[in-house]
Amino acid sequence: MIETNDLSKQFGDFRAVDAVTLTVQPGQILALLGQNGAGKTTTVRMLTALLMPTRGSARVAGYDIASQGQQVRASVGVLTEQHGLYLRMTGLEYLDFFGRIYRLDATARHSRSVYLLEYFGLAQAGGRSIGEYSKGMRQKLALARALMHEPPVLLLDEPTSAMDPESARLVRDEIWRLRSSKRTIIICTHNLAEAEALADIIAIIYKGRVLLSGSLAELKRAVLGQPEYEARLSGDWTPVGMELPAGVSMSQSSDSTLRFRVDDPADSNPRLLHQMTSRRAPVVSFQEVPRSLEQVYLRVMADVQAIPPESQHA
Repeated sequence: MIETNDLSKQFGDFRAVDAVTLTVQPGQILALLGQNGAGKTTTVRMLTALLMPTRGSARVAGYDIASQGQQVRASVGVLTEQHGLYLRMTGLEYLDFFGRIYRLDATARHSRSVYLLEYFGLAQAGGRSIGEYSKGMRQKLALARALMHEPPVLLLDEPTSAMDPESARLVRDEIWRLRSSKRTIIICTHNLAEAEALADIIAIIYKGRVLLSGSLAELKRAVLGQPEYEARLSGDWTPVGMELPAGVSMSQSSDSTLRFRVDDPADSNPRLLHQMTSRRAPVVSFQEVPRSLEQVYLRVMADVQAIPPESQHA
């Protein structure tokens, strides 16, 4: 649904986006992570054909962003950090207004507006002024606007920025509901927990370049190494004499816990547990040691910032 190749944008001497190459399949959610000024918003603006790349190419929903800009813009729904809501309009008037912009006829505008207000739980507020809406309601209305023309691609820039936890949860739930086999979503966010909960693919951008991309599991393994599993014991027990399965090593041991690094959990963990229980180990629980996207992100950023600036674009 989205494919970029060497996508780059230069503003004078400033390289805002540098050789971004990504592929996002239908039905997937991609999270773009990075510091302010990393190039996330510039990348999104190129993918909406609002900015032309200096170098490279991209296709969105099958259309080339350079030569088929009108088709690209008709295929994407965009939620910007600043929504541009017209507070004196009612919710229904607002959606109808954008339906006109997308050249929907009167019947389609009305049915689509009513459907979206109902979908986002705003049906009772459709006749009220947007100025009376809460932050969460405004965010959901902005999402409804982005979906007015049923686009196959959604580009969401900080979809829960500056929202209270309850409103942010409502919007995340709506984003999750919107994913489908026919719709692809890109989220630019600083909220690592949000990205971890929603994204199929994560790309970490620094100074315009993609440092790392892949599924969360792939990123954890690439940055943090093998997964660790912890066995909690109800009493003293020692693994002396126990032969560990191939691909398993012990990383930590105490009176009540044992930790193991495991190459292939599906193959090794059953054999490891069998060996422990056959030796009457008092195992209370056996589970993977949690590793978060935050750990991955902070490690990647620490490593790249330790590289001298003159070497970062080598």
